[in-house]
Amino acid sequence: MLNKYFPVNEYHTPKTQKRVIWDKLSLGTSFYFNLKFMYFLYKNRKLALNNQYDTERWALSSFEILKHLEDCGAKFHIEGFEHVDAVKDEPVIFVSNHMSTLETMVFPCLVAPVKEATFVVKDTLTTSNVFGPVMRARNPIAVGRNDSRQDLIKVLSDGKQKLAEGTSIIIFPQSTRSNDFNPEKFNSLGVKLAQKSKVRVVPMAIKTDLWANGKLIKDMGSIKRKKPVHIKFGTPLTINGSGKDEHQFIVDFIKKNLEEWNK
Repeated sequence: MLNKYFPVNEYHTPKTQKRVIWDKLSLGTSFYFNLKFMYFLYKNRKLALNNQYDTERWALSSFEILKHLEDCGAKFHIEGFEHVDAVKDEPVIFVSNHMSTLETMVFPCLVAPVKEATFVVKDTLTTSNVFGPVMRARNPIAVGRNDSRQDLIKVLSDGKQKLAEGTSIIIFPQSTRSNDFNPEKFNSLGVKLAQKSKVRVVPMAIKTDLWANGKLIKDMGSIKRKKPVHIKFGTPLTINGSGKDEHQFIVDFIKKNLEEWNK
């Protein structure tokens, strides 16, 4: 396998993994988790401001956050790394449902060690004082999510250029994070971009509700330690015709896996 952090087809948090003492001393709260997460944000922001937050550093910082989550009781189940390896020599579009901050933080260490990639993100993430420098360092495609037509034009235009340059794109077609998957709100933007750019799509299904949205700061929520984290890459898809069948395949892939994980 090509990913130095995950040299396997699938990864499962070891059953022997134990919570660190500082998390146990938090007495069931997420105080230690959020405190160290803030430290990671500060460190990476400083690197970004000094133009030192490259792809290798991005992947490493993502892996550090994944291990921090495990230190705080998270149990990961990640499948399908062979499908990332299968597209190592070509730019692709990763299309995923969206539940929490977790996938934004963890996806880089799953993909970036194998191929150059970036996100489609809400533009406010690139302008915020805390996250802004880090997000801008990864040259994302930023959209407003107020005008769906303008967002479509921007993603198709900027996305086609990035793909032509060899950068893969990670996109969440939902308008916002949600623990419930609603196919009607899962648009086909990723498939349309793939069709226009003549690249393949890698479906992704996730269950990341372990990391709840915060009440005051959305990205600083509590950790629900009893909820396992599931991430699964699907077989790369070639878009044929309008892409309607491929879009439906992705929707069904996400629904099927969520139903299995929610049993």
